[in-house]
Amino acid sequence: MADETRPSRRHLSSRMPPRFDLSLSENPFPPLPSVLRAVHVTLAQANRYPEFLPRRLPTLIAEHVGVRADQVVVGSGATGVAMQIIQSLVRPGAEIVYGTPTFDGYPIMCEMTGVTGVPVPLDKAGNQDLRAMLRAIDKRTALVVVCRPHNPTGTVIPADELKAFLSGVPAGVPVLLDEAYVEFLGAGEFLDPVALIAKYSNLLVLRTFSKAYGLAGLRIGYAFGGSELTARVRKLQLPFGMSAAAVAAVTASYAAEPELTARILRITEARDALRATLLTSGLTVPQSHANFLYLPGPGIVTALRRAGIAAKSYSDGSARIAVGDPAADRAVLQALTSTSTSP
Repeated sequence: MADETRPSRRHLSSRMPPRFDLSLSENPFPPLPSVLRAVHVTLAQANRYPEFLPRRLPTLIAEHVGVRADQVVVGSGATGVAMQIIQSLVRPGAEIVYGTPTFDGYPIMCEMTGVTGVPVPLDKAGNQDLRAMLRAIDKRTALVVVCRPHNPTGTVIPADELKAFLSGVPAGVPVLLDEAYVEFLGAGEFLDPVALIAKYSNLLVLRTFSKAYGLAGLRIGYAFGGSELTARVRKLQLPFGMSAAAVAAVTASYAAEPELTARILRITEARDALRATLLTSGLTVPQSHANFLYLPGPGIVTALRRAGIAAKSYSDGSARIAVGDPAADRAVLQALTSTSTSP
């Protein structure tokens, strides 16, 4: 008779960590060596508090972006800054319009703050339906979120369409342009954010050092826009909220742009190669402009899980996977091309 108190092998395997965790669209590489050295130096002063309110970090970012320091707000990753924006600009009971599916943080933060999310389905190509989002704006709308590139599909709104959308949003409704993956865009896909915020006073641009810079564990995010909006958001700046390591890491990261550019190219080339192979295998994979691929269709998550690969899953069975780790990319190919993806 089997020992019923002993977990089955199947139960034990379900508890085992995955071979590859591709669920968080992380950079597969550690911080650049010069960044690691800079952060290590700050640890010798870890007994000291950082600045009461951050000044050095907003100044560094402002100089890099090309705006004034009072136009920059920093926080605990892009998620932390987005939370500050929602808490300062959106009253409980008001509405936030965004495409769906989207970054999980937005519906979660809506629930946390008592705000009503208004999800607008993507179109069949995985693009944010800007016309439908405009139609969803009404007198209860207090914020609109647009992602470029979009998370999770990796699609990019053309510049002219985004500008037309921004012109159609009422001036009194703030727009949050989430550019968490902007560094992965091709040269022809970049927009001048300084020109945008100069033209649209209701626009805030949100960015992070978690993705391309590989600093997810340090939690460094920022937003920039018109000084009136940023002043409202800055009122919720947490004292001692940004570490000295964050300042050191950003300074070193900006100084190491050639190495960063090479690393981004390595990731995007791996992304495109993986997508090309998956396409030849008959899978439908939208062209991505970020450091992940979106794999629509039922059975994908199951096939990856069987191969020990954790992916971000969605209600229809689709998945999003981070790219760039050669071993993980090979495992994904093997899981999706050598076995059935049916449930």
